[in-house]
Amino acid sequence: MHIPDGYLSPQTCGAMYVVATPFWVTATRRVRKTVKNRHVPMLAIMAAYCFLVMMFNVPIPDGTTAHAVGAVLVAVLLGPWAAIIAVSVALATQALFFGDGGVLSYGANCFNMAIVMPLVGYGVYLLLTRRMSLTTPRRALAAGLGAYIGLNVAALCAATEFGLQPDLFHRADGTPLYAPFHLAQSIPAMLLAHGVVAGPVEFVLTAGVIAYLQRANLPLLRINPDNLRGERAAALAAGAPVPTASEDPEDVKVSSWWWGVAALFVMAVLTPLGLLAPGGAFGEDSPADLDLRKYHLSAVPSGLRHYAGFWHNALFDGYDFSHDAHPTVGYLVSAAVGIAVIAAAVFAVLALIRLVQRRHGTGSAPSSPVPQASA
Repeated sequence: MHIPDGYLSPQTCGAMYVVATPFWVTATRRVRKTVKNRHVPMLAIMAAYCFLVMMFNVPIPDGTTAHAVGAVLVAVLLGPWAAIIAVSVALATQALFFGDGGVLSYGANCFNMAIVMPLVGYGVYLLLTRRMSLTTPRRALAAGLGAYIGLNVAALCAATEFGLQPDLFHRADGTPLYAPFHLAQSIPAMLLAHGVVAGPVEFVLTAGVIAYLQRANLPLLRINPDNLRGERAAALAAGAPVPTASEDPEDVKVSSWWWGVAALFVMAVLTPLGLLAPGGAFGEDSPADLDLRKYHLSAVPSGLRHYAGFWHNALFDGYDFSHDAHPTVGYLVSAAVGIAVIAAAVFAVLALIRLVQRRHGTGSAPSSPVPQASA
């Protein structure tokens, strides 16, 4: 899913930045209304979660690998606009510091994983959880199904972006300039990886976290106003006492975040497990590793070769700093660095949004409590 530089034409990369920009702008405007100051630590934790979960590569039967993303889980907990910010920050950190995903193709990667996935997955979740109690197991299953569908729609978008390149950008003799995969190759490869392996992993992780929170930390599920509204609608339909905003603590205590910090620590320690999966992901080969015979090429496509090294400043290229002499240590250090960078970036982004809103007089007024339903 992390499209490297060189596989998409500069025209495609530019178009994807243009397409993604309105979503980023809308997200920055909406996130301050949906994510209050006291919930910013949760947003940082979830952005770091997305970063770490993408380090766990899982093997695919065709010899490649894939990974979960976590975008729909963020959307369920904090709303889809917060998910766009969280996953975009995680992807920027991966591209700039670890060389995972391109800088030119960052707009495309964000469109697929930070925009399409959470919006589609969250839409499925909302559709399936209308008038549903916040504690019913079906809500966790709905979140998992939304995550599965969102991931596969995002994979389909990436496959389409790959598959259109040889048809749109090629030499006079038909030789591709960038990605050599046609739609008949890219779509089956991506849907196999994500429909059969990465999708079920995404389903289990998302449903599992929601099921755990239903039992252990229900107030965190009420951070998202849509969840609280659904819970109120379910209570009204059942003739039960209607939950109100007053039942959601005015301040989520700092101690409530430690479950997330502990989970991040465990995930960071376990990240070297991602090294066990052999091979790389479809469409992420470096020019030197591209199987030319498989795609009937006599040489690496010229555009791919030219733009593949666009970004040379990754400090831990490939989540490593020792030329693969100590890959486990490299993964552990990368996980720690990534968490720190992402946490700082999330706080910085939200502080910048708040500053811009104050200067332009667009800061949102304190949100009023959800009104109680009349009898």
